[in-house]
Amino acid sequence: MSQPLVATADLVKTYELGGETIHAVDGVSLTIENGEFVAIMGASGSGKSTFMNMIGCLDVPTSGIVEIDGIPTSDMSGDDLADLRNRKIGFVFQQFNLLARTTAVDNVAVPLIYAGKGGEERRDLATQKLIAMGLGDRLANSPAKLSGGQQQRVAIARALVTEPLMLLADEPTGALDTRTSEDIMQIFQQLNDDGITVILVTHEDEIADHAKRKIIFRDGKVIEDSIVTNRRIAAPEVAA
Repeated sequence: MSQPLVATADLVKTYELGGETIHAVDGVSLTIENGEFVAIMGASGSGKSTFMNMIGCLDVPTSGIVEIDGIPTSDMSGDDLADLRNRKIGFVFQQFNLLARTTAVDNVAVPLIYAGKGGEERRDLATQKLIAMGLGDRLANSPAKLSGGQQQRVAIARALVTEPLMLLADEPTGALDTRTSEDIMQIFQQLNDDGITVILVTHEDEIADHAKRKIIFRDGKVIEDSIVTNRRIAAPEVAA
């Protein structure tokens, strides 16, 4: 049996606040297999974003185990965590996090700098990903000259350019209207159909219903882990 892509065991993250210990994540043990599409849900303060930060190697647990593709991360140095992130994980954020004065191509190419790719190769790979996102005619545009949906597709291209094993998307439709959100979810579903693992944090049931599995957090614990039975299939939209 193949190893899971993500595995956590007794995962705990605590913070000290006003002399009180806050359990942001409290003893979470779960696995996510290659090729899954998982929605992680919960109210503000439920622990879902803290959990995502730990499986994304952006934060380290107070105790417990995180393994990414069979690699234990809990005792890694900051440099080793950064290397693992760059090789295996792509990130998509609510506010896109694009460099404002930089072209779409150069935004997408940024992760390839840290991967040690040369300038011409970076540009070629970034161009390919933007074309795949339907943005072949927007390569030289800065974010200010792109719609919200186009900016998010640039961000998805950037997340994919290093050929990661999984995408972590934190409220990726939170800044988009309903039609454009549907367009972005269609992209995620297609990427998942192509074999990429997608892990999506959202507070919206309609967005979560595009996934295949739903994990709900409350007070740092998983209170539900279920298959999405009436899965919503996104209708393809014209590029926004």
